[in-house]
Amino acid sequence: METDYLKLFRQNLHKQPELSGSEKNTAKTIASELKKYNPSKIITNLAGFGVIAIFDSNKKGKTIVFRAELDALPIQETNTFPHASKTSHVSHKCGHDGHSTILIGLAQALQKNPLKKGSVVLLFQPAEETGQGAKAILQETKFTNLKPDFVFALHNVPSYKKGTIICKPDTFTPSVVSLAITLKGKTSHAAEPEHGINPDLALHELIYKIKMLANPNQSKEDFSTIATVYACLGSKDYGISAGEGELHFTIRTWTPKQLEILKQAIKNLTQEVCSIHNLNFEIDWFQEFSANRNNQDAFDIIESAAKSNHFEFINKEHPFKWGEDFGLFTQHYKGAMFGLGAGTETPALHNPDYDFPDDITSYGVTMFHTILKLIYA
Repeated sequence: METDYLKLFRQNLHKQPELSGSEKNTAKTIASELKKYNPSKIITNLAGFGVIAIFDSNKKGKTIVFRAELDALPIQETNTFPHASKTSHVSHKCGHDGHSTILIGLAQALQKNPLKKGSVVLLFQPAEETGQGAKAILQETKFTNLKPDFVFALHNVPSYKKGTIICKPDTFTPSVVSLAITLKGKTSHAAEPEHGINPDLALHELIYKIKMLANPNQSKEDFSTIATVYACLGSKDYGISAGEGELHFTIRTWTPKQLEILKQAIKNLTQEVCSIHNLNFEIDWFQEFSANRNNQDAFDIIESAAKSNHFEFINKEHPFKWGEDFGLFTQHYKGAMFGLGAGTETPALHNPDYDFPDDITSYGVTMFHTILKLIYA
């Protein structure tokens, strides 16, 4: 494994981050690099700027997909090292640069150790952070015609010792959705608020009552978190009593069923509160991520791969609470995602000082390559 080369490649990606749906140059860099390893076929511009490299043995066998992500986040990087982001207010704060580099390392391994049967698909997916990328890929016949037998992915996880493999069967990441509630009343002179309809009390009531719908007990099937992420009322015009307000929340549940229950409860609650306060309202739902359900067979393969390499393995009791659109793949194909420990001192994901630790790249490449060996054994 060319660890120094992969480190430089990853750091080059880190310097030039691109937001979801705009990964044109990142995809171009990936496709150019993949050509060096002589895949059977490269597909570009998939569901936007997605890239696929197919390594085909031309002999009957299973088709295995390994997926990484291309997009960065709208976060200003605070790091000052030489490979810091060169784009203002955009940076790789989830480690997608590292995940993509791991697949490049797997491409190197496949060139040195050609497949004896079956085929391997390296999928570099756009727009994971917005929840749109997996959905778009699954609508592409260029992907679905490959008819994968298994799909695998990993995600680096700070707060775990470097190189630790973290997994669990069934729900690995939750169902997630965000929503915006717009409250519409009527402005009036601030001296005569009684002549208008101010959404202030309704906004206060909704925050309290919606938050009370959450169940923070991770051991329960109906677990949920509800985070208030944005609130706005009126404008900074002190002669005007507000006539409009806005509330945004993000909801997470272990199961799709519980998510639908909460969505209906929030709709009913909003309707009830707005009726009392004589307000009109609109609810918009967006950035939805399906729960990632790890297939038992795929989980067993991941566990065997970790233990055969003497990597520390943790069978996690509860799912992680962050969303992942890889869940859409596991709805359609047998597959699983696992966590890769990024270090106990590594800043948390989406923090402005986070950086993917290059010394865990080899663990990711080794895990993916071992998974292949176990499936094709």
